[in-house]
Amino acid sequence: MGQEKTVDSKYIQQHLANERTFLAWVRTGIAIVGLGFLAAGVVFRSTAHEQLGHWIAALIGVGAVVFGAIILGCATRDYLSKQKGINTDTFRSPKLSIWVTFASLGLFDLFLLALVVVLVLY
Repeated sequence: MGQEKTVDSKYIQQHLANERTFLAWVRTGIAIVGLGFLAAGVVFRSTAHEQLGHWIAALIGVGAVVFGAIILGCATRDYLSKQKGINTDTFRSPKLSIWVTFASLGLFDLFLLALVVVLVLY
């Protein structure tokens, strides 16, 4: 009749916070993929540098999809790791997903800057 308490039920607030954090990472990954599609859709009117602009836009687009998928994978791994850490009182803050996100956004910023320079100067 009565249900037994699970280990998860002792730490309900922490598990709910873990889920919210996971969903925030999912939104970040989706936003990065969307940024890639946006950059890949840029069309250049200048024929002299059209090839360079399309190459940079394609690189950003493909890179965004790849890094977005990596961020989603890291987020899932971190979520499961945190879930286990919360239940066993061995929680450790994730570092990989932070560094992957930082590095990918930094690279995209550089390539988007190059795309803007090509667009403005030519």
